[in-house]
Amino acid sequence: MQWVVSQDSDWFVNALAAFLIIGLVVSYAPQHFRIIQMGSSEGFSPWFLLLGSTSSAAGMLNMIALSWPTIQCCNDVSVGRCLEITAGVTQVTLQWVLFTAILVLYMIYYPARLKYVDIDISAHGTLPPQHVKTKLLSDDWRLSVTLSWVVTIHLVLMTIVTFFLLFTRIQEPGGEVPRQISLWATFLGVTSALLAAIQYAPQLLRTYRLKLVGALSIPMMIIQSPGAAIMSISIALRPGINWTSWAMYAVSGIMQAILLAMCIAWKFRQRRLKIDDFGCSLDSGSSTPLTDDIDTVVGEVSDPQVGDISLDSDAEDAREDVPLLAKRRRSGRSSRFFGWLGL
Repeated sequence: MQWVVSQDSDWFVNALAAFLIIGLVVSYAPQHFRIIQMGSSEGFSPWFLLLGSTSSAAGMLNMIALSWPTIQCCNDVSVGRCLEITAGVTQVTLQWVLFTAILVLYMIYYPARLKYVDIDISAHGTLPPQHVKTKLLSDDWRLSVTLSWVVTIHLVLMTIVTFFLLFTRIQEPGGEVPRQISLWATFLGVTSALLAAIQYAPQLLRTYRLKLVGALSIPMMIIQSPGAAIMSISIALRPGINWTSWAMYAVSGIMQAILLAMCIAWKFRQRRLKIDDFGCSLDSGSSTPLTDDIDTVVGEVSDPQVGDISLDSDAEDAREDVPLLAKRRRSGRSSRFFGWLGL
């Protein structure tokens, strides 16, 4: 600990850390703003958000575990010096906060029309088919709620174990990292890197199948793809840090660059087909998308009156020509913050 306190300031490392902290906020802001502005989080894969949230949480706790002696030095130094020596922890914590905010916004702005299964009921004669919304939760929404709880439980358990080991550690002679802390930090770092390696696979698959950009922010990816390399270097230069702390960011940067290239390709395709990011035509003003990803059950009855199944009171949500990635209405915003809990 005394070595850390007496260590001279490195202006390059400090300037790089300050640049990255500001860059993280600037890079995530377009994605947060896009979801809120569009009122829709469609286009995201819930598996991508699960893997990203758990990966960033593991990376954050890895950094805290390895930097714990440095963090404790804040009791003996000034506030400015404390901020300087803990800048690496600040970076990874901010990364976790900003990415997890995307998951929260995804749940809050998940389109209500896609939370329930739709039924198309064909009637005899010349009567048009009845488009009915049921009270059955769609598979994608149930999956999203379940994965959100997994993220929460993972964070709580990993945090408890990490701080239990830190508070019960036995100091090694020579100031070395205790073996149990080293093993746990390695587990967190390797887990974080592995999750980051597969994190983008479900998002790449979903974006490839939709062939639409959706709610994904291209400006965010343009900033973050090269920024991941800079962040990896910044973390690697911190004292007491090994490869398990920066590997996740290097892997994430590579995978995000691939997703960025795919989104740019779809942007050119959308321009050629004259459709927007949500699949709606830009020429005729039609709101009918080119793809359909809504859970729908088709049935047939002789009587157009649908027994116990009630029609949705909102006609716009029940129409068949509502876009696949339609913009969400602004009403009822206060209920979004609790509705995704599934309670």
